[in-house]
Amino acid sequence: MAKLQSLDPSTPMFAQFKEKTGPIVLANTFFVPEERTDAFLSLFRRQAEFMKAQPGFVSLQMHKGTASSQLLMNVAVWESTEALATAFGSGEFQRMAAEFPDDIVSYPHIFQQIDV
Repeated sequence: MAKLQSLDPSTPMFAQFKEKTGPIVLANTFFVPEERTDAFLSLFRRQAEFMKAQPGFVSLQMHKGTASSQLLMNVAVWESTEALATAFGSGEFQRMAAEFPDDIVSYPHIFQQIDV
């Protein structure tokens, strides 16, 4: 299973699930060793198809770091933290998440849009 790390140790993703708000953006940056990129993306596509079918899902985009970067970033919009937490906590999603190799590191964080 991929290792989950917090971008902001004072507010890990699971603590963010308790905040009842929305719409939200999940930004999840993954460190993926180069030799695992194709396998990672294949599994991620399966997860994405599952998530797209869940109540409260709005959109998803995957991005790859430029040059020789080993980073990929998923940006997903959800109607609420509750919808994301329900989908994330489902048995089917957790079974797929367990298939990721241990050398992949995931840095998920939930954001809200603000006016600037």
